[in-house]
Amino acid sequence: MNRSLAELTALVAQVSDIYAERNDIDRDDDWAILKLQEELGELTAEHLRLSGRGRRKDQDEETILEAREDEAADLLAMLLLYARHNSIDLDKALQRKWFRYLSE
Repeated sequence: MNRSLAELTALVAQVSDIYAERNDIDRDDDWAILKLQEELGELTAEHLRLSGRGRRKDQDEETILEAREDEAADLLAMLLLYARHNSIDLDKALQRKWFRYLSE
């Protein structure tokens, strides 16, 4: 998959719209940041399961690895939605904050 951040954001927004409509969710101003925190917690739980510091709930390692991937995807999706809602240009911010070190 080779998609730009803008393309990923557009796709994630479409899925979020479907999800919100089907579940009657009001995505107010703090919804995305709260969901971002929720998804980070879920990713952390899967990380803890894999590291032996969380309950495995009778799940094998392959299942937990897949769950961790899914939670990482959820976290990224929510970050993209948060940035979109708050008019944050992630490409520009990454260039300014991270990638400037590549030209030094």
